[in-house]
Amino acid sequence: MSLPADVDRTGSRRVELLLPMRTVILVAATAGVLLAFWAIGDTFLIVFIGIFLALVFEAPLRYLMSKTKMSRGKAAAVVVLGTFAAAVLLGLLFLVPLVGGARDFLQDLPQTVEQLRASDELPAWLTDSGAADNVAQGADKASAAVPDAISAVLGIAGGAVSGFLVAFTIVFICMFLLTDVPNLKRALGSVLMPGEDKRWLDVWERVTVSISRWAVGVVIIAAIAGTIQGMTAFLLGSSYALGLAVIAGLLDMIPNLGATLAGVVLVPALWAEEGVAAAIIMLIVLLVYQQVENNFLTPKIQGKAVNLSGFFIIISVTLFGALLGVLGALTAVPLAATIQIFIQELTKERRARVAAANAALEPPAAAESRVPPDATPELA
Repeated sequence: MSLPADVDRTGSRRVELLLPMRTVILVAATAGVLLAFWAIGDTFLIVFIGIFLALVFEAPLRYLMSKTKMSRGKAAAVVVLGTFAAAVLLGLLFLVPLVGGARDFLQDLPQTVEQLRASDELPAWLTDSGAADNVAQGADKASAAVPDAISAVLGIAGGAVSGFLVAFTIVFICMFLLTDVPNLKRALGSVLMPGEDKRWLDVWERVTVSISRWAVGVVIIAAIAGTIQGMTAFLLGSSYALGLAVIAGLLDMIPNLGATLAGVVLVPALWAEEGVAAAIIMLIVLLVYQQVENNFLTPKIQGKAVNLSGFFIIISVTLFGALLGVLGALTAVPLAATIQIFIQELTKERRARVAAANAALEPPAAAESRVPPDATPELA
């Protein structure tokens, strides 16, 4: 008896896997791009920040163009360079005392924790627990990690020239990308089939508007949060009011989790410094402000810039935070919203077909009351 051609005398079967050359090239190219991103590291991060800021500045740029009739190049220069100059001026006026206040608070954190543990207002089982010891050790590590010099806190000690070059690079990547957006759109449209160009240019528009509106709203809301909570700490007599305002504003930029993290910092700090009554007042202010932010400020300022559920927001913050650190956590929401927009566009036709198929299977009365395909629920 003869064996099949693909079976040898040991009983082993030979399996041949045929891969198209296009697939091999695509996989190799993807791996090469990922390795390139890994190799350039910090440079890729600089380019990413420049591109992201260009998307952020798109809405202010269009507003300026509509009000002044400037050309896009001039408007881009005014918006980007004007923002950079304003940031430098504000930094010279306020950044040093703001960062100094946050530094002083963090450096005094071990003493604050010890004051809280020594307070008679806390139950003994809590102050003597292992959790309290862990908090104290964490405070010691945080205090030791905070440098004494303001320049070191700002990350410019010994590196003023390199910091300037990084800022210069980011500013001009942002400005030139804003200027070249019409050319980039024409280039994209030239390689797309009729009909497809309108589709993907519309996706570009949705991503740009989403990111820009989100970023402007986040900065405004964070400033409001830091001002209210810092002012509350000041009125309650805290000597770290300025530093607490900075911490509250920065934490508020982290979606969903920021207000809770701010409460974890501010309430114990007021408790240790001013007593339980001040801590309760701060807690009430935080809870009331959180409701105002969620139900009034965010809908009014940001609208539906990013239509993501709380679950996807937390997942995106966790994943992008692990990939890009603090920057990833801060930009997680617009990045996730961008991914959602692309997924919605890629699955739009299929969702319409599924809705039509479901409508065909239903009785006429039920089909008439069915939600139209364009109003199908989004991914989040």
